[in-house]
Amino acid sequence: MTDPFPSLEAKAAYDAVAAQYAELFSDSLRTRPLERALLAAFAELVLAGDSGPVGDIGCGPGHVTAYLKALGPDTFGIDLSAEMVALARRAHPDLKFDEGDMTALDLPDASLSGILALYSVIHTPPPRLPAVFAEFHRVLARGGHLLLGFFACDDPVPQGFDHKVLLAYRWSPDTLADLLRRAGLVEVARLLREPHDGERFQQGHLLVRKRS
Repeated sequence: MTDPFPSLEAKAAYDAVAAQYAELFSDSLRTRPLERALLAAFAELVLAGDSGPVGDIGCGPGHVTAYLKALGPDTFGIDLSAEMVALARRAHPDLKFDEGDMTALDLPDASLSGILALYSVIHTPPPRLPAVFAEFHRVLARGGHLLLGFFACDDPVPQGFDHKVLLAYRWSPDTLADLLRRAGLVEVARLLREPHDGERFQQGHLLVRKRS
């Protein structure tokens, strides 16, 4: 059985800062053209494949969920924090948002054509990350895509740091890609960009696909 305490700690931490988080980040895509381009490519790949829905796992206040839905894919959001889900529902009443834990998603096998997980796994203790990727693999349909966002570093060993909400980790793109490959998710593309003003670290994205 998975130890619930890391998830409970993250849930309490994000419940406490949900309103502030939404105020700070709900308009963040406006100044991030590379991220918008990645989301557009992700949406196109999803729409060209299976017609199933896309799960925004760790959706926060739902701003990226809504952005992706506007690009075409049938998108819904899941977040561990009840306060985040409440904010998302109020801001985007036409979309579906539910509470959920990415280590045990309440979704059928192979039910999603895509998963969006932008900075959703940053607080996951490194030994537990393979189980999260296995769960993503379980719910993705064959040929489905996952877009993963994370804080990047050069060291192959994950680096913990003092995130403002809760202890988080920076990952080498190569290390993450290897973990994803072991879970049955093969790399399609990656993006690594330098930090913008106000950001501390390089920002990484990996686009992977479940083997057909």
